[in-house]
This record gives sequence, structure tokens and C-alpha cells, in this order.
Amino acid sequence: MELFNNLIFGFSVALSFQNVLYCFIGCLLGTMIGVLPGIGPMATIAMLLPITFTLPPVAALIMLAGIYYGAQYGGSTTAILVNLPGETSSVVTCIDGYQMARQGRAGPALAIAAIGSFFAGTVCTMIIAMFGPLIAEIAFKFRAPEYFSLMLMALVTAAVLSQGDTSKSLAMVSLGLLLGVVGADLNTGVQRFTFNITELADGIGFVIIAIGVFAVGEIISNLGELQERQVFTSKVESIYPTLQDLKQSIAPIIRGTAIGAFFGTLPGTGPAISSFSSYLVEKKVAKDPSRFGNGAIEGVAGPESANNAAAQCAFIPTLTLGIPGSASMALMLGALIIQGITPGPTVMTKNPDLFWGLIASMWIGNLMLLVLNLPLVGLWVSLLKVPYRLLFPAIMVFSSIGIYSLNNSPFDLYLAALFGALGFIWMRLGCPAAPMLLGFILGPLLEENLRRALLISRGDPSVFFTRPISLAFMIATVLILLTMAVPAVGKRKSSISG
Repeated sequence: MELFNNLIFGFSVALSFQNVLYCFIGCLLGTMIGVLPGIGPMATIAMLLPITFTLPPVAALIMLAGIYYGAQYGGSTTAILVNLPGETSSVVTCIDGYQMARQGRAGPALAIAAIGSFFAGTVCTMIIAMFGPLIAEIAFKFRAPEYFSLMLMALVTAAVLSQGDTSKSLAMVSLGLLLGVVGADLNTGVQRFTFNITELADGIGFVIIAIGVFAVGEIISNLGELQERQVFTSKVESIYPTLQDLKQSIAPIIRGTAIGAFFGTLPGTGPAISSFSSYLVEKKVAKDPSRFGNGAIEGVAGPESANNAAAQCAFIPTLTLGIPGSASMALMLGALIIQGITPGPTVMTKNPDLFWGLIASMWIGNLMLLVLNLPLVGLWVSLLKVPYRLLFPAIMVFSSIGIYSLNNSPFDLYLAALFGALGFIWMRLGCPAAPMLLGFILGPLLEENLRRALLISRGDPSVFFTRPISLAFMIATVLILLTMAVPAVGKRKSSISG
């Protein structure tokens, strides 16, 4: 009964004219930019983050959430029509979605992707409403040692599960932690890593790093690509899937939703792991696995449901524990902090309108996206034909205005340009930027809880191992590291002996 009352309250907040308008704007902008190849949810949120600073906190978060899952939806359109994933989690959709487009079945592929995403989003929004308060209640029992151990586990998990070399991911997490402590120490006032630069006294701005690495860095990387985009479906004849398509897609959509919901609640995993796992499961349970890679509709339905389920459920650890579920959630967490809201279990008690209004807006947003994605397929196809040389100057101008408007400081623009160059270098070296961003966001919180725990224990580090919940997180962290380290050592030994 309490859940029902809370949802009614949430819809009363979300259905106000202002919040519905910002939800629509977020979904539309997210889909429009997410459709463009090479610009995923992280770059989209990073570019559009500054426009939410003048909004009330509830409207700002609803709009950012709309941008987030709008960009997730848009990525599937690019993957199916152009064979270029709008973001990492849509890589798997390219395999069968693009083959369906070449066979003249782009419409059913896009429709099933939209339907699967809508179903997953709807189910996972209910999961957030049901289990979010329970997790928040458990989180109230956490103290500084538990929060430190949980954040440490989240950072290690993000590094281990990130794509590419684990050692590089761990190095990027460490770099993010170092960037997070730049500026004056809150406890002592001592300047750290500022190199006598006055503008760094307050630390490096979160938006500067986000736009620099994920927007400017992506643009530099895309300008170096010689591959031409070719849209095979200049005109999508029919968007309606057949009855056979629906029959083949129902089970993958349900399985993908379950897989995405599981991975989405784990801190640091992200939607990409969910979509890859779903594809492998569908190929494993299929009666004829040879169909996959040749236009199997299950290869679209499962992964698209999984990545959107993970995207929605990533809000659970972000809102209830203050731990980002993914790099995109780290941007959302930064937006909350900028709005003066402390993420964690107190959000539900201190800002119930924000928590329940956001949950209700997810249902509204998913319905909007279903309406936007199917009838407006022709518009998205037209957007895909816009030359990138015309797009990137507009993105750069918009990003620069957003950065400069924060502090009216030219130094911020120079810093964003520096991080853009670093982001490009990191891409070329295979160093994932997402773990760095998580380290940057969680670094100050990690340090604060470490200090607080040691103050409580009078400098005794055993406090992290004598409290049961903290000990469980520490053991889990060690096991995660061992799980990745042991196979790597085995391979190295076999290569040396060979």
C-alpha cells in the first residue's frame, strides 16, 4: 500500500507540465544525438549537462534521465541502419540488426528494438520502485568503514569488468582518484597538486573532465576515422514486425530484461556487459545457432532489452547508495552533487519528490521514446546522412559555451582542450576513460570515508576487517581481483614454457 501511495505521489510530481516538458525535451535530444554515430550516452549527457544547471533539481534530473535512456534508444538505430554503434552496448546489435537492414527488414528490427527497450524499461522501473527503498533502508546501517569498502569494491569491479586490459583500467581508476584530490584539502586547507595555479584551488570541474574526455575526445577520434557511413535503408517500408517475429522475440526480451536487471544493479558494470551476455545466452539456447550473424531477430531483441534494463537499474545503486552503476551514472551523480543534493539513502527521506518523481517519469519517458522511435524513423535516417564535418563544429561550439558559462573562465576551456587531447590519447592506447571518471567522482568520497573511519578507530586500519559488512565487501574485492589475476598468471606461465 505504501508503494502504491508513493507511486501516486511520484506521478503527481512527474505529470506536472514543467516536468513532462523537460522529460520530452530530454528524450528527444537524447535520441537525436544518440542516433549520431560515435556519440553515445556519456558524450551526450556531458555535452547537455550545463543546460540543466539553471533548472530545479527534479526537472534537471528528469531531463538528464530522459537524455540518458533516449541516447540508449538512439544507439540501436545507428547500429541497425549504418552498422556503427552509437555506444558500446549497441555493438552486439550491429551483428544481426544490420544484416536485417540489408535484407530489407530494418523496420521490424527497429520496432523490436523499441518494443524490447520499452518492456525492459517498464519492468526495471517497477524493480527500482520495489527494491530501491529496501536497499536504502539497508544502507542506513552503513557507516564510514562500510562506505569505504563498498566504494573500493565498486572501483575495482569497474576496472576489472571494463573492456580492455585490466591493468590499464586499474591505472585509469588510480588516475581518476588523483584528479579527484586536486585543490584545497577540506580539512587542512593545504593545496594539493595545484602547481600554484589559482584556478585549480577549487579542484578540477567535473563538467570540464566529462566534456573534455567524452565529447572533445570523441570528436578528435571520429575525425581520424576514414570509414564512410552508408545507410542501406534510405526508406524504411514497414516498421511492423510479423507475428512470427513477435513469437521469436518474446522469450529473448524477457531473458534480456532479467540479465540486464541483474548486471544493472551491480556497481561499475554498465549496459555493455549485459548486452554481450544476452547475445551469448540467446545463441546458446537457440535451436539453430547458425542463424545468428545472418539476421536473427533474437540477436536484436535480447541485447536491446538487456542494455536498456541495465541502464534503468543502474539508478538503484546511484540513488540509494551514492555509488554510480556505470560511467553515465557517474555523470548523473555529478549532476546531483552540482544541484546540492547528497546522493545516498537520505535522498528518499530528504528529497522524496525527486526520487519518486524520477521513477514515475521513467514510465512516461519510456512511453515517449516508443512513440518517438517508431513513427520518426524517417527523421532519424535523414539525420544519419548529415556529414560529420558539419556536425562536429556545432558540437564543439555548444560544448565550449557550456564550459565557459560555469565560471566565465577561459582557463576552463584550456583545461577541457587538454582533457580532450588526453581522451584521444587514452583511446589510442586502449585505456578506458570510464573507470577514470568513476575514480574522479568517488575519489573525494572515498578519501572522506577513509579519514572518518580511521578517526573513529583512532588510526586502527583493522576497523575495515572487524565490521561484518565491511569485511564482506573487502573479501569480495579480493576475490574479484584474484578471479582476473589467476587466469592471467596461468597464460603468462604457459606462454613462457611454450
